Amino acid sequence: MFVCNLITDPTAPRLGVSLVESLRSAWCGGHVKWLSPNEAAEFQVSTMPENFWDVWAEFQILGVDLIIQPLAGRRKAILLADMDSTMIQQECIDELAIMAGVGNRVERITARAMNGELDFEMSVVERVALLKGLPESIISEVLASRISFMPGGLTLLATMKANGAYAALVSGGFTAFTASVSNRLGFDEHRANILQVNRGLLTGEVEMPVLGKQSKVDALEEITLRLGLDDAAVLAVGDGANDLAMLHRAGTGVALHAKPAVSEQCKVRVNFGDLTALLYLQGYFCSEFKRVP
Repeated sequence: MFVCNLITDPTAPRLGVSLVESLRSAWCGGHVKWLSPNEAAEFQVSTMPENFWDVWAEFQILGVDLIIQPLAGRRKAILLADMDSTMIQQECIDELAIMAGVGNRVERITARAMNGELDFEMSVVERVALLKGLPESIISEVLASRISFMPGGLTLLATMKANGAYAALVSGGFTAFTASVSNRLGFDEHRANILQVNRGLLTGEVEMPVLGKQSKVDALEEITLRLGLDDAAVLAVGDGANDLAMLHRAGTGVALHAKPAVSEQCKVRVNFGDLTALLYLQGYFCSEFKRVP
């Protein structure tokens, strides 16, 4: 059996009963469950519809995310999450670059790297070099004034952890940021690159080896082995090309508001929902969410 999820933007819910029922009827689906009124619904289907991607494209025009996945085992025991543009709304290195006066140069490199046009590891080295001489104290300023969390992140972590899940933040960014983000959102561990500092100034170098796409797969393998679980138990979420290997390896890999070149390579795509969409995908009702002030 498969389950079909329909999810829309929680700030402007537009999921109508007639739309959901018409799709259920067309696909001979089972009873509709409303996980959240006007925002998220689901029903079961016995087979994957042959016209799924055509219908998906039509629903995108309507502002609705449409996902079909196997019903069995969809509630996950491990969350692996990217940080930049996934758990937070910014790219940390871009924010540092703005403070260093090289924002435009770094942003262009970041965009190409996230689209898979550049080798990620080499792009990290190139971008960090442009930060040479920046005071280490700038990191705290950026965290305090320029970083905002992706909507739904606190609820996602709190709900999954309340149900026994383990959460790891696996980033191609920097530990100076992941330590703070991990602590605030409630991750059990975090992994990222380490910026080199000398006498309070960034040296323009990063500790080797650079943590890139393979490091995220390594994290998945190490954590599942440690917890005695397998890949099927993992829910992974990311938005960039360096996340693809992790997303493909996980039991459920979610491309969240991802770059087009990344999204088109993923079966599960969330373009309108926030991070609580990952809870709906697991069959949680909004009444089951653990809300954090």
